[in-house]
Amino acid sequence: MADRLGHKQTAAMFTLMVLDREVSNPELETIVGFTLTGNERTELNDLGYVVSTKPGRAFCHQLTESGWGWCEAELGVKTPPPHSRSNLIGGLYVLLGGFDDYLRRQNLRLADLFARTVEPTKADIESRIRTAYRKLARSPRDWVGLVDLRPMLGGASADAVDALLKELSRAGKVHLVPESNRKVLTAADHKAAIRIGGEDNHLLSIEAP
Repeated sequence: MADRLGHKQTAAMFTLMVLDREVSNPELETIVGFTLTGNERTELNDLGYVVSTKPGRAFCHQLTESGWGWCEAELGVKTPPPHSRSNLIGGLYVLLGGFDDYLRRQNLRLADLFARTVEPTKADIESRIRTAYRKLARSPRDWVGLVDLRPMLGGASADAVDALLKELSRAGKVHLVPESNRKVLTAADHKAAIRIGGEDNHLLSIEAP
């Protein structure tokens, strides 16, 4: 069972979890109406749940790996901390317990939902495109569907992929064409298409994958 913390500490922990970055006391006050100071801060620091620094006049706080673990364990408790008299807090823990049940059924961790992802660089995206193309293409310069390629590009956003494909197309490094048989196109094909010159393109070929 997780160490039970006070209400303010618990609120601070969950706030830092959702934001998943360093947060200053003034920002905490703006977001949740309080700051993390005094014994409440030092206790979280001593427990190893939060790292606090003071680069200027105000403390800044960030959740540690142990802090993430505490948050996961606290979700599973499903009952509010002792001496809680607030109906709102009781209801919140019912909600958090249901959230915990869902994560377990889906085999997910809190970090899967709240941890920030870093957008890959153009070089990373191009490498992923070429790797995915090699896996899908049956022969050099074969045509592959964007609907099949996009799911293999990891965390790259659709906008970033589209921008790079257009750039590579202009440079002659890739070729994009529409599917000639429009009747075979599915809703997924239309969604995966990239629009160039007023026309949707569904197929990709690479000169030197």
